[in-house]
Parts: sequence; structure tokens; C-alpha cells
Amino acid sequence: METCKDLAKVHHPITNIFQLEGGDDEYKLSEELVEEFWKKGFIANIPILTDVQCDLLLRDCHALQELEAEDPRMSLMYEYHKNQSGDDSNVLFHTLGQWRVFETFHDIIFNRKITVPSSQLLTEGKRRSVRWWHDQLFAKPAHHGGVVAWHQDYSYWTRTQPMAHLTVHIALDDQTLTNGALHYIPESHKWTRNGGKPLPVTDFDFKDMESIKTIFSEDELAGFHPIPVLLKKGEASFHHPLSVHGSYGNRSEHPRRATVLNFFADGVKSAIDGDLIGGAHVPKGSVMEGDFFPLVYRSLEKQ
Repeated sequence: METCKDLAKVHHPITNIFQLEGGDDEYKLSEELVEEFWKKGFIANIPILTDVQCDLLLRDCHALQELEAEDPRMSLMYEYHKNQSGDDSNVLFHTLGQWRVFETFHDIIFNRKITVPSSQLLTEGKRRSVRWWHDQLFAKPAHHGGVVAWHQDYSYWTRTQPMAHLTVHIALDDQTLTNGALHYIPESHKWTRNGGKPLPVTDFDFKDMESIKTIFSEDELAGFHPIPVLLKKGEASFHHPLSVHGSYGNRSEHPRRATVLNFFADGVKSAIDGDLIGGAHVPKGSVMEGDFFPLVYRSLEKQ
């Protein structure tokens, strides 16, 4: 049987695509942006990638979309959905695990324009060393691109504890009101259940944009005021694991693609004895580490 190299075994950049000069402090967020993050649950329009870097990722995005079931690289993917909605009029291409397959998607997880800000935002009050959780890629084709229903990311991640996670959404195309821009609900990172637990998942397949409203309290419904973040190509948003967010369909003449990077603070533990992601197992109560969860940034602050 044909095999392929698993890049999860490589815990450093392979190429110089995202190589940066200078010290880490050059890539820190301002105190004002950090404060904004903890107040609203997200920050947006943070410049991360050049057009050239985006185009290299888009090249491999296209290759990813062309993978066939018999391709040996498919065995390394965590999830692969040609159309997660199952509706031909609302197509959502969605994958997890391409960091194990393509050098571009592997190397971006070590990009200090991402990891240094992440170290500031994983826990309030101090910088933390950063570990890798998993990636996602969302592609909405022109004219009939699907929605990503409102949700909190940590609703899917409760198999890890404590909640010290972060999501970075990077636009590979300009995001507009007509092509499915990301939307957030400000301060919704304070919306929890039963002593701090996330809202329950109401739509695993991202079919029903508004399904989450069925479990909102009256106060949450009253505070449900979506705002779009119109990211330019190469810009990112950083959001809290409980920040409610989603995106509408693409009815424009151009595709809308984004890579999403998910991190957690060093020291987070497995909350289950089963499959954490992609066949990765860490015994319940043990620190998340190993090939699937490499350390991508080491903070010099005392943990």
C-alpha cells in the first residue's frame, strides 16, 4: 500500500515561507487590542499574511479540494467533507488535518505573527506557551456557497480541560457581505450553561444558520446583534472559545476561502480516554502533548 509522509512528526517549520526577522516583541498585540479581546470576545482585521503567502496556501487549498478517496494522504486527514451541508445549493467544503499533508498548512502553525498574539490571548493576565490543537479549511464556492451556523467552538472541544483555547480565522480571499463574511456576537463569550459550560451544539452539519436561537435565554436573544468583520485577504480575527460566531452563504461571483487555526495553552489536559482527534489518544487527566499537539511557541513567562 502506498504511504505518504506525515508532517505531524515534524515539530518545526519545513520551509521559509513564513520566516520572520526580529524578536517576538515585534509581533505582540497592543494592550488596547488585548483589552478589546477580553471585552468583546474577539478582535479582527489583524494583518498576518502577504498576498504571496495567501496564494501559496490557495494553491494547496485547490490541491486539497481535488483529493480523491484513494489518495494515501486522505488517511492523514481528520475530517474531509466535499459538502458538509449535503445540499447542492449550499455547498460548504470543510476539512480538518491538512497540516499533516501540505508543507504550507504545516508551517503556518509556527508563524510568530500568529503564535505570539495567541500566547497573549489564551488566558487573561499573562502570556502562555502555545500548543497546537487542529486546523480547518472552509471553502464556499461562488453563487451557492453554504453557511456556517452560529456556534461556540468550545462546544465541540469539551474533551479537553481546562478551557484555555483560541481560534484564529485567516481570510485567504477578501470577505464581504455577499460572499459569506464572518460575523460575531459581541460579548457572547460570557454566555454559558451549568457553571461555565458552553452552549450545546444545535447543528453539527452547519445546515441551519439560526438553530442556536432555540436554546437561547431571553437575555441572550436580546443581546443577539451580529456584526460582520470584513477581513481583507491575509487578515485574521482571533476569538475566544465561547464567542458565538458564524457566516452566511456566498452568493457572489467569487469563491470565499479561509484557513482556521486552533490552539490551546500548554498544560491543558485530556478529559476523556477515547479519541481526541484523528486517532490521537491522551489518557484522561494527562497533559496534552506529543506529535499531534506540538508546542508551537514557548513563553518565557513563569507558567
